[in-house]
Formats: sequence, structure tokens, C-alpha cells
Amino acid sequence: MRWLLVDITRAAVPRPGTDITLVTYGGTLGKTMQAASRLATEGIEAEVIDLRTLRPLDISTIVDSVAKTHHAIVVDEAWRTGSFAAEISAQIMERAFDDLDAPVARVCSAEVPMPYAKHLESATLPKVEEIVSAAQEMTSRHG
Repeated sequence: MRWLLVDITRAAVPRPGTDITLVTYGGTLGKTMQAASRLATEGIEAEVIDLRTLRPLDISTIVDSVAKTHHAIVVDEAWRTGSFAAEISAQIMERAFDDLDAPVARVCSAEVPMPYAKHLESATLPKVEEIVSAAQEMTSRHG
């Protein structure tokens, strides 16, 4: 068996892009990658950042990406209120405000208690379509 060492103190950029930065981690990575693929068919090149770890937060990779794309959306399975997406958004605003062409957006779970039933849980979590829609809106208004 061959082992691959991964530096988890740094975010990964599994998909480079030039038009918008999609910041995510954990369970939303797959959905964010699907959204980036759909956006590419419309000519919107999304850079996907997989944080991999939240502490330490690799804010420099995020800031470098925002400097290039001038747009950012944070995708998070938590609620918008008090979520890690709010912290990431705040840090982008503090460190990359002058690079932004639009406010940072967040695609998060519905603000309801997390249901146990699988179909209800799926209904509350962020969806590929919501990520795509947020990116389309942001890039069309501020292209």
C-alpha cells in the first residue's frame, strides 16, 4: 500500500477558476464541485477552495483567490446565523474588501432544527441548484 501525505494545514484548490471563488469544506465539497461544473457550461469559471480544516484556517488561499476572481460565495451545511460561513465572510471582508466587486454571499442550510428523516434532512441542506443560482446572480450583476 502506498501512503499519500496531505498537508491539512493548507486549503486545496481542486478546481481553478477566474470568475468566482466558491469556498467550502466537508460534506458540501461534492455539491460545490458539481455546481462549478454546471457553471462552466455557462462560461462561468468557478475556483473551488476546499478548506480541509477550519483550524488553522488558511485565509491566505481564500484572499489570493478573491483577489483573482473578485467574487466569493461560502457554502456551508450549518445555518447562516452564527455559522463558520459567517466567520469566513467576515475575514474576507476584513482582508480582501477592496478586491470584491460584490458582497460575499453564503449558501447555507435552512434555519430550522435539523430533521432526522433523510428526505427532510436533504431538503434543508444546501443544494447544487442554490450554489449555481447564487453564482449566476452574482456574476450577472457584477460581471
